[in-house]
Amino acid sequence: MKFGDQSYRVAVILPCFNEEAAIGDVVRDFRAALPEAVVYVYDNNSKDGTVPRARAAGAVVRSETRQGKGQVVRRMFADVEADIYVLADGDGTYDAAGAPAMIEQLVAGHLDMVVGCRLTQFEGEAFRRGHRLGNDLLTGCLALFFGRTFTDILSGYRVFSRRYVKSFPALSAGFETETELSVHALELRMPIAEVTTAYKARPAGSASKLHTYRDGFRILMMILNLFKEERPLAFFSIIAGMLALISLVLVYPVFVTYIETGLVPRFPTAILSTGLIILASLSLTCGFVLDTVTHGRREMKRLAYLAIPPPGS
Repeated sequence: MKFGDQSYRVAVILPCFNEEAAIGDVVRDFRAALPEAVVYVYDNNSKDGTVPRARAAGAVVRSETRQGKGQVVRRMFADVEADIYVLADGDGTYDAAGAPAMIEQLVAGHLDMVVGCRLTQFEGEAFRRGHRLGNDLLTGCLALFFGRTFTDILSGYRVFSRRYVKSFPALSAGFETETELSVHALELRMPIAEVTTAYKARPAGSASKLHTYRDGFRILMMILNLFKEERPLAFFSIIAGMLALISLVLVYPVFVTYIETGLVPRFPTAILSTGLIILASLSLTCGFVLDTVTHGRREMKRLAYLAIPPPGS
């Protein structure tokens, strides 16, 4: 597919689980928007007619038996070879017509990821109750821990460069994969952008696979785990500070009594406070050691990322 003066292999990758009501139209829409792209549908143990409908619409259908969107994304990124990747859901909620503009922005700006932000152009029933609030809260948590963030970290509509895809570790199993995608770009300081995209309600007969509270909790745990993995010094410093504060609160009356009388009447409290300070020191030490390890690991990921030229180069 030609963008600017160069031609690129474009792959549209669609993870699917029981999406027979929408997948045919989704494949046809992306084939119309990107006529020279190859549309891949990765079926994740669907029990309905997803597979035959995707094939009938002209998609290349493959399967991933391990359940979970993160599992499918890992398989797609490993198997599919292309220069530019368009990731979307198979539920018909994303606007395929916006894909060419997202790709053009990726190529023209030599970017590694363009995210379709859904939060300003969406149909009335597109977001289920509480999902907009949950998205805002999780986006705020990511900004708090990593300092810089996206407007819509949970968007499943993204365009990637090859060097992004082939350097992405893909460790998550479920819907938390979007959070991992965002943090990977932030931690390697990749050039990225967001564009506003339309977000539609699911078609009749299609049901969301997202469990609001369970998956929201898993996404929050993923943010905390990534904070620990990518910012270990900050993570363990917070733990050390909390332990030290508790220790000081406990030891203060014991210290005052000792100054006034020369006695330590609450000896168990003094021992507990000493133990908490030791734990705080160990936590801080772990933070320094793991920060050095993380720095080396980030350098290796950066080198693997830089080994592949950017689109438009």
